[in-house]
Amino acid sequence: MSTKVKPAPLPPDTVIGGYRVIRRLSAGGFGVVYLAVDAEGQQVAIKEYLPSSLVARAPGELLPKVPPEKLSLYRLGLKSFFEEGRALAQISHASVVSVLNFFRENETVYMVMNYLEGATLQDYIITARDLKGQKVFRESTIRSLFDEVLRGMRIVHQHKMLHLDIKPANIFITDDNKAVMIDFGAAREVLSKEGNFIRPMYTPGFAAPEMYRRDASMGPWTDIYAIGACIYACMQGYPPNEAPQRQDKDRLALALAKLRGVYSDNLIEVVEWCMALDPLSRPQSVFALQKELAREGERRYTKLTVAEKMRLQIDNLVSDTKKTVQKATAPAAIGAKPK
Repeated sequence: MSTKVKPAPLPPDTVIGGYRVIRRLSAGGFGVVYLAVDAEGQQVAIKEYLPSSLVARAPGELLPKVPPEKLSLYRLGLKSFFEEGRALAQISHASVVSVLNFFRENETVYMVMNYLEGATLQDYIITARDLKGQKVFRESTIRSLFDEVLRGMRIVHQHKMLHLDIKPANIFITDDNKAVMIDFGAAREVLSKEGNFIRPMYTPGFAAPEMYRRDASMGPWTDIYAIGACIYACMQGYPPNEAPQRQDKDRLALALAKLRGVYSDNLIEVVEWCMALDPLSRPQSVFALQKELAREGERRYTKLTVAEKMRLQIDNLVSDTKKTVQKATAPAAIGAKPK
């Protein structure tokens, strides 16, 4: 097989676990999400574990075909997907996608979730950005939105789970204006540890620096970095630079400085705090971050003076020139291993 064919989704009207499939909603590297109805005709979303890099399935078939050499990896992911379902089923919070049921069938696992109507934060950011206003979102909107998300995240962390893929596309805003975290990819985490997998297991811009290193320990601070990056995206309309780029040359403070006067100093500081490259310099718990985000009180808006703006530009030029000179004059290391 030279060209990789994606495994076919279940056909409409297939009945699994007493639910009838209506249509496919979405598909990612780890599975397919369907719109389905239960016995009472209630709409639900069903996620099927079907990793496109490990299985094949012909149209109209139910059973995924797993080549023998990929079986152990497939089972590992399956176990992890099952654990994710079991863990999420114990969490009942308005800001966390609710798992109503999960079951084994067709030699795979299905997770039944409440079907949400609305759009992702990513959709909202793109729409707002295209309207070209001075602000992508109002500060009050950002604070109340992330207050909701953090309430859910606090419960998730209390259950000893990490999300590890928080990004605007995984924050869903329902039609009745509730923010819900979706797509808890615990399966991703396990699969990424097992040798080099099909794609990077992190989303550039939202993944903390420790996610790029195999030996680093993840914790609440890893999700908190991603929250900071999401707030940044709500302010700028674009994701921040990737962590490895930032470690090379960090333009975060510069990008945020340009938002002074548009957003409060406090909100800008919160983003810098969450997105510190050193995990120990970030808020260590959701609670610490919640306290800071909820701080009402008078908000300072410090506009940059013309002199400050010029200084920022000069600083930028100087550091860019230094970089170029260093690169040009760096002696080639003899016998050094290529990175």
